[in-house]
Amino acid sequence: MPYTPCTYSVTAHSPAKPAAVFGVLVDAATWPAWSAIDAVEAADGGVPEGPQQVGDVRVFRTGKAIAHERIVELVADRRFVYENESGPFRSYRGTVELAGTPQGGTDITWSAVFEPKPRFSGPFWRWYLTRFMQRMVNGLAAYADGGGGGGGDEAGRP
Repeated sequence: MPYTPCTYSVTAHSPAKPAAVFGVLVDAATWPAWSAIDAVEAADGGVPEGPQQVGDVRVFRTGKAIAHERIVELVADRRFVYENESGPFRSYRGTVELAGTPQGGTDITWSAVFEPKPRFSGPFWRWYLTRFMQRMVNGLAAYADGGGGGGGDEAGRP
């Protein structure tokens, strides 16, 4: 029986311009400040410095979970695409779309298509990731506007 791809999509609006939101996304060192991620490093073990590029691999730590993500597409001020190379997924491709709005600011859509390794775990992962990623996108929207604060609860968890 083949695996069935799963999806989620979450949105937020930031008063910040698309360039500011994109700048936060490509600066991996900022992620622990606005998300539930505890720490980030480059694949070589160093601290990611400056804007990241296509092909860069970031290692995120959240509690005991470790995720390796490769940036696969960047369109300045519009799109950030990555693939998860580890964890409970056969495949995982996340996309962050940025759209300037007529009233100002940026509409942010964070979505993914993924296939979990354990069969029949798709509904759980869709539920969990929708909650987790909504907090990520909310944190991104606030941080890009200078609002600081992460996307998790007081303990930094989704």
